[in-house]
Amino acid sequence: MKRLFQYINNEVLVNAARLNVANLSLRIVTGILVSKFIAVYIGPQGMALIGNLRNFMSALQSLSISGLYKGVVKFVSKVKDDVAELTKTLSTVFYLGFFSSVFLALLCYYNAEFINDFIFSSSYRYTYIIKTLAIVLPFYALNMFTFSIMNGFSKHKYLLIINILGQILGLLVTLLLIYQDNIDGALLAIVITPALNLLITIVGIAFRRSLVSHIKITQVSFSVINKLSPYMIMALVSAIALPIVMIIIRNYLIDETGIKAAGYWTAMTRVSDYYLMFFNSLMALYILPRFSEINTKIAFRKEVFSFYKTIMPPFLILLLVIYLSRSLLITVLFTEDFRPVEDLFGFQILGDIARVLSMVIVYQFLAKKMFAHFLILEVFLFIMLYFSSVYLIDEFGLKGAVMGHCLSYVMYFGIIVLLFSSSLFGVIDEEGTADH
Repeated sequence: MKRLFQYINNEVLVNAARLNVANLSLRIVTGILVSKFIAVYIGPQGMALIGNLRNFMSALQSLSISGLYKGVVKFVSKVKDDVAELTKTLSTVFYLGFFSSVFLALLCYYNAEFINDFIFSSSYRYTYIIKTLAIVLPFYALNMFTFSIMNGFSKHKYLLIINILGQILGLLVTLLLIYQDNIDGALLAIVITPALNLLITIVGIAFRRSLVSHIKITQVSFSVINKLSPYMIMALVSAIALPIVMIIIRNYLIDETGIKAAGYWTAMTRVSDYYLMFFNSLMALYILPRFSEINTKIAFRKEVFSFYKTIMPPFLILLLVIYLSRSLLITVLFTEDFRPVEDLFGFQILGDIARVLSMVIVYQFLAKKMFAHFLILEVFLFIMLYFSSVYLIDEFGLKGAVMGHCLSYVMYFGIIVLLFSSSLFGVIDEEGTADH
């Protein structure tokens, strides 16, 4: 436990103060302002449509960079002093991202009507939004590619400045478009703001112009792709499957309980995203690098339980405060039209607690490259999430969506505990191995 506190004080909070806390705080503030504008100018119906577009964009953006972001950060930081390997890595990632994003852009553009029907249903005609998304997609991919390089070179100060400026620009554009064009403006803002960030990023990386000379199509290497492929597969499964499942569940809610109910559920998931942001950041900063260093089961056990003892109590207190002040939160974040969201907090928060407890252990899969275990568990989670939500929506209506979320993550956590039961609860010998 002492080691955890020391690490957080010396490393995590220092890094977070420079980059994560400031950036995430701004993201939450801008998210709250955008949610308020959506609630006031558009209402629950618009919230549902916006939720589907956000989920679709999330999956598409992950595909456009082939799930490479984290892998690139890791490999660039490893080979940044080796010119030959750096050239291979940058060239491979750039052209892989370029061709995949252009291919997806063309696919989106020429199938805009089909995608519109999937996201918005045939009742709404927003094909021009899909076509706009297709046009700006390669710019988003280029922006993320640049971000991953800067992250790999540990240019945290520049990343922080770029993120802050990007958030402010995105907020201003979004609020202006919502004010002028309501739902059309909101949908257009969601699509174009990630690409607008590229303008700021280009200015920010002017000092790294020499990197461009490293990008050569002749240096594309399949060995680099092979090394990155596990990270690509893991990132893509989570980044694509979950948003698609969310769209399907939201569409089912629209069909069974109406578009307003789907908007209430979307509002609840947005609140959940806000309070999970800081926790996810802490996990990435501390848990993943720490688990990468651990080689014994006893050390793994100590880290898991010390994290539970130190981080979970304040997190649970925060969630209790959120639950007790849910009525006030709805007034602040949304409008009176969103009052039914108040009944959704309980199951959503319980599900998020199980989700967080699971994530602490699941990071061991990532740290130790247990890719097959990770993929099987993720696929199980998404299947369970879909079927439990559909069944419970049929039985309980809108509340069934959050009940399905809760049930899925509780079962997910239970299975993870069973898989790691020997490491977490078994008798461990002096060498740090567990008896089965």
